[in-house]
Amino acid sequence: MSKPAKADPAADPVVPLLKSIGLSQAKAIEAVKSPKIAAELKDIVETYGLHTRAEKLDDKQASLVVALAGQLVKSDPIAEDGRAYVVQRIVDARLKTVEQVTAAVKYVESHPAPIDDADFDKDCGVGFSITPAELYEQIAKFTTDAAIAGWSSLGQAMSGVRTIPELRWANTLEIKNTVEKVFNDKFGAKEAAKPKGKEPKKPGPAKTDAPTTEPPRKSVFEEGFLGALHKPGGNPQIRPELREQHLAVTGGKVFTRFPPEPNGYLHIGHSKAIFVSFGYAAHHGGKCYLRYDDTNPEKEEAQYFESILEMVRWLGFEPWKITYSSDYFQRLYELAVELVKRDKAYVCHCTQEEIKASRGEKSGQLPKACVHRTRPISESLVEFEKMKDGFYRPKEANLRMKQDLEDGNPQMWDLTAYRVLETPHHRTHDKWKIYPTYDYTHCLVDSFENISHSLCTTEFVASRQSYEWLCDALEVYKPRQSEFGRLNLEGTIMSKRKILALVQKGYVSGWDDPRLYTLIALRRRGVPPGAILSFVSSLGVSTAVSSIELARFEQNVRSYLEGTAPRLLMVLRPLKVTIENLPEDYLLMVEKPLHPKVAALGTTTIPFTRTIYIDADDFRLEDSKDYFRLAPGKTVGLFQAPHPITCTSYKTDPVSGQVIELICHMEDLAQVKKPKAFIQWVAEHAPSGSPVRVDEARIFHQLFKSDQPSSDFLDDVDPNSLEVVRGAMVETGFFSLAKRSLNEARREGKERTEKALKDSAQAAASPEDDTPRATSEQLVGNECIRFQGLRVAYFAVDKDSRLACLDEADGVEPTRKQGDYVVLNRIVSLKEDSGKAA
Repeated sequence: MSKPAKADPAADPVVPLLKSIGLSQAKAIEAVKSPKIAAELKDIVETYGLHTRAEKLDDKQASLVVALAGQLVKSDPIAEDGRAYVVQRIVDARLKTVEQVTAAVKYVESHPAPIDDADFDKDCGVGFSITPAELYEQIAKFTTDAAIAGWSSLGQAMSGVRTIPELRWANTLEIKNTVEKVFNDKFGAKEAAKPKGKEPKKPGPAKTDAPTTEPPRKSVFEEGFLGALHKPGGNPQIRPELREQHLAVTGGKVFTRFPPEPNGYLHIGHSKAIFVSFGYAAHHGGKCYLRYDDTNPEKEEAQYFESILEMVRWLGFEPWKITYSSDYFQRLYELAVELVKRDKAYVCHCTQEEIKASRGEKSGQLPKACVHRTRPISESLVEFEKMKDGFYRPKEANLRMKQDLEDGNPQMWDLTAYRVLETPHHRTHDKWKIYPTYDYTHCLVDSFENISHSLCTTEFVASRQSYEWLCDALEVYKPRQSEFGRLNLEGTIMSKRKILALVQKGYVSGWDDPRLYTLIALRRRGVPPGAILSFVSSLGVSTAVSSIELARFEQNVRSYLEGTAPRLLMVLRPLKVTIENLPEDYLLMVEKPLHPKVAALGTTTIPFTRTIYIDADDFRLEDSKDYFRLAPGKTVGLFQAPHPITCTSYKTDPVSGQVIELICHMEDLAQVKKPKAFIQWVAEHAPSGSPVRVDEARIFHQLFKSDQPSSDFLDDVDPNSLEVVRGAMVETGFFSLAKRSLNEARREGKERTEKALKDSAQAAASPEDDTPRATSEQLVGNECIRFQGLRVAYFAVDKDSRLACLDEADGVEPTRKQGDYVVLNRIVSLKEDSGKAA
């Protein structure tokens, strides 16, 4: 076997010149591999003094200079002033992508000086910007105009969208993701591919020359439960003019609302309600309110208000307006007075036990009339006023609706409309001593806000009758309540009371512990919001409760990440490998794609040296016929490295006897058989910051031992549900990916927020208003940094991490700094059983 030649590309004199303009060592070495490009680069740098600038170009600008040199080498000669013009546009950060640089070279080839700045900018996409909403709108219009029929036409759509003039300069990855989002919304979740292999031929009609096309798949909002909902204005009213007034206000559009109680954090079940209410309105070009149902000041806290808005926005939705039930306290009170005047309500002084007894809640008997039910209207008006003025203590008086005690529905048995509470309200403070109940408030606020479709879960089916009764009793516009089945996940709990117990007793670290299924916990774990929406959409919407296994949810997340997450080499439990036939200073820079099927994610360059690390699980002392990874005397390939290695010997710890180092030989592929297995690795190379050492890799397992946590759920907690692995290693591209991912998230968050404030009433709110506002910070966190550790799992950066490079100015090479602490959360394993195959 011939000994590999020693590679020393760093000795090229152009490398330090390129580093002086802002390129990293690895990129500089890569750039000089072509002598022609190296010569062109040297000329550009020296001619325009890029190496003597007081402020270096950032990494992206320096890379564009390399791209320019590559284009100039391939193109016809251009005038010097044309080349100077393009260089200056890069330096001024006007040209931002390789595509723009390519267009710029073509432009100056055909346009002699003087160059028209405006024409150049237009032709080269300078200053181009498009918001996610605008991109979605353009692509949705294209799929409609082109009569795209379904997922089978995805390739056609991807190609066709690139021909839209307005999208010429849009980011390729953003286009891909948006096309898939449009397809998800329009045709539902993509079905898994059918297994290969011939199927039995089925008898069928004789062949014809007529083409067969896949019928377009309807959106979840167009079929089933949601497809059968009434048209705006189709809900009957007690008086015809109420319908006309409603349609005049709404213009016949769909108006929905998401009305959470701000007394806890939202969980995975709420994602379905958010998806249904916001998604149904958006699908029909309507509006959706975020309305806080803040009628119980005893349980409400500011942190919940803020978290609810943050989770709605994180899932990808923007409220048209943010309102509160408390906005309408005065109007609700006035209607309560009107209800009394119509002899449809009365003040009751019964105790809670007496009320329950009269309703038959304990005896199972039919309800009996309260002794106060027949009191005069004038007396109830006086008593209600006394309630409002603080004359009564809590539970000493209630305003009850006078409904129908002979009805078989308990929701018609004189429900409470107002009760006395002495707790100050976070918005109205001490103004009110009485507060309306949900049963009284909900339907009336729906009426005030002209809700066309009051969408809720099936536990409120019985409430629909009292909902409609109250609107008709007051002769106000009556929205239509429609109920769908809620979403439950097996193997976890969603009760706020039970989660609070887990937090308070220390079984979990907080409401955002990644083992929980609150939305803030799923976000912290790194689950992408798009994966949650894809999961909910795939379940469909019906009146049946969806009880789903955790494995199905995780598989959906896994499928989503498969096509979106960059891939980095990673070893979870490192085992040192010394390649004995390589010199001590051997260095080969290896360029690898960040995703084998998504070129838009780009590439990264990593070192290959004499000392590398593999995963300890990829080596064992005992060999066997069905084992293909590393063992003594065995050869394996290294992912994306040029040569396989053979283990010739190993070292063990004298105390524990564990293998601590492997001695291997690098082979020549021309002289050995192609290995049957390839394993992941990272190299030791301090100058390039390799490897990146992970302080904590947190592996989350199911919190409960059973799939149905019982009433004794605390006894069901698995004490081993959190596994912390220390010392894992990731390739050096981690820091660049982290910086790029967070910058991209910040840019998108800023664009979305600016549009949200422009399109909604939030921007007009007064500074004194305590309504939570849309901010770009709500959409950005460490969890935006996601990747697949090759052959390990999908990971995201945890909020406990300290990464100085994330806050440094652009242009600074992102590397590990003193005080950094890297914490990774496993989002999901690569396989359901998470075990490695041999």
